[in-house]
Formats: sequence, C-alpha cells, structure tokens
Amino acid sequence: MSITKVPSESDTIAVRAGLESDTQHGAVTPPLYLSTNYTFEGYDQPRTFDYSRSGNPTRQILAEAIAELEGGAGGVITSTGMSAVFLVLQLLKAGERILIPHDCYGGCFRLFRSFAERKIIEFDVVDQTDEKALKIALDKKPAMVWVETPSNPLLRVVDIEKISRLSKQSEAIVVVDNTFLSPLLQQPLSLGADIVIHSTTKYINGHSDIVGGAVVAKRESIYEDLKWWANCTGITGSPFDSFMVLRGLKTLDVRLERHNSNAKRIVDYLQAHSQVEKVYYPGLKDHPGHEIAARQQKDFGAMIAFRLEGGVENVKAFLSGLKIISLAESLGGVESLICHPSTMTHAAMTIEEQTVAGISQNLLRLSVGIENVDDLIADLERCFKQCQ
Repeated sequence: MSITKVPSESDTIAVRAGLESDTQHGAVTPPLYLSTNYTFEGYDQPRTFDYSRSGNPTRQILAEAIAELEGGAGGVITSTGMSAVFLVLQLLKAGERILIPHDCYGGCFRLFRSFAERKIIEFDVVDQTDEKALKIALDKKPAMVWVETPSNPLLRVVDIEKISRLSKQSEAIVVVDNTFLSPLLQQPLSLGADIVIHSTTKYINGHSDIVGGAVVAKRESIYEDLKWWANCTGITGSPFDSFMVLRGLKTLDVRLERHNSNAKRIVDYLQAHSQVEKVYYPGLKDHPGHEIAARQQKDFGAMIAFRLEGGVENVKAFLSGLKIISLAESLGGVESLICHPSTMTHAAMTIEEQTVAGISQNLLRLSVGIENVDDLIADLERCFKQCQ
C-alpha cells in the first residue's frame, strides 16, 4: 500500500496522502487498520504485513507521505518524538561519539547525557554557529552530528549545508531535527543531511491530541537499519495515532500560512513594546541567522522567544494575566501556547547548563496558533499590564 508517486507540490502531496488506496471498497479516505496481526497466504508466505509492531497499513501510508515530503528513501513512524531520537541513536556502536549543539532540546540533552553516563556513547557539545569550534569538535571524528535548526527555545539558525559538508569530511551521519518548521518549510535532506526527524506531535499533526515521531532517511541502507531497530525495540507508532497524524497532515499547508502570518504580527508588537528586553525570531533582519534562514527555509515559522524586563517575579505576573494563550509545554498546535523554558521544556538541564545555552529566567517561548491575531495581541497586552 503506497501513495501514488506523481510529480506534485508539497501541499498537494500532504492533502492526497493515502487517498483512494482502499482496493476493497473504494474508500476515498484511507482506512484505519487496528488489527494486531495479519494472516499468511500459506506456509512460509507472509503478506506485506504480518504483525502490527513491524508493519501496519495506516502507519505505512503516513511514513511514505512524510518521506516523500522530505525527499527521503523511507520513513519510520515512532510512538513519540523522543522515540524518534532514541531510534536514531541505535545506529551508533558502543562508545561512538555524537556531536550535539550547546542549546539542544532539554529532553534530547537528558537522553544523550544518560547514555553517556552508562558508557553507551560519548558526546561533545559545541556552538554550531562557531565554525572554528565546530571544526575542532569534528577533529574528534564523531560518528554522528546532531542539528536543531531553528533551535529550541532561542531560535538560533545554523547552516545545514555547511555543517553537512564539514561533517562528511569526518564521515559522520548528519541528523537534523526539523520539528519547528515541518517539511513544508525546510527540507534538510536536500541540504546534505542524512536523516531528518520530527515530533509529529507538533506541526505535522497540529491539534495537540496525539504524541508521535517520524524518522526519514536519505539513503535506503540507513532506512533499512532504522526499520530493523524500530521493529526490534518496539517503538513504532500506533495505528490510531498514525491515522490522526495523517488527518492533521492534510491541513498542514493552510495552517502554516495562518501560523506564520500571525507570528509576524506578534513579532512586530513585541519589538515595539517597552517591557520586552529582546525578541528572538529568525525573520528579523538583525537576527544573527536571518540570512541563513532566508536561504534554507521557505518561511520563518511561528515560534518566538522573548525576554521580559525584570526577573522571575515579572514572569509570574505576566503569566497570571493569560486569558486566551495557554501556559503549557509543546508547540505547533492550532492553539497558542506559552512556556517558561527554564522550568518547563528545559528543566532537565541544570541552571549552569541553561546559562551556557543562553536560557535565562526571564525568557518566554511562544508558539503562535491560528486564533484571531488581534485577540492574541490583546491577551499579551493584558499580561504586560500585570508586570511592574
């Protein structure tokens, strides 16, 4: 079972994924296959699917759709975004080294550190925007280079093409987390990466009602290894969650248009506000990564970070004024969310580690939803009035 491979634009691929794939009844929408197992045609004659941990028709449609959008050889759908990270790490042999960004997502950092503490892998941390430091780190011959761009939560942007080229000289596998943009706004494999991952919980699903992940490989050989490990470890996504993500994928393009336009309005508002110390958004021309973002992204996304004037007490006061925007972790849903990275998404890091990553106590991260933008700005204004 697969989607029709015809030349098409990404928004059309996202909408048409799996449509008319039902050969039994001619259903337009692909069915949800909940069956745990599938009959063999006869002795030693398995069908395409035999057991749902290793393969499921609904999950396969989603995997093929995301792989096509990313331009990869194949994709694996996992149970969560962190399962996707865990799956990729299975490609490393015992004691091999991974090079990670100094400001990587807190959950990823916790996993890397835990694996290193158990002597499973070694890892080095580097500011990937510093080419000299990057080259020195690559001299240690890491087996894998981990890239997050834009980064979480400060929206730092790194040059995927340059990092991929430098990493290939060390024969390292380059992995890019594309969660913040989705394949409709950035395609890392076309820029030289070997693997791209997503937390499908975020923009690809877009409705904050499932958790899931995806891993797409550029080469067939890596895809086969990932597929083997996914079956071996049992971290594949459920059929129902895959069905929900497939449904969310169909509206990704139109959602992103509203997300992005709302974000630009809110950035302008925050930039002009006297109680905002600094705004982090790649679309700003004075953002250090603006030119790279303009080159390798199709738009600047809907994630914003900003520092409030004052300290923690001001943050508490600001958040107490929320009426529309929700104080919650995660991102990429139709609803607007705000979080305090230090105590929420990056709480797994010590204060010292947060400081190295540039995460301060007055930093807030905003995932801009698709509500009426004037209502969102009015909510922020209400919050600012709570501050000293």
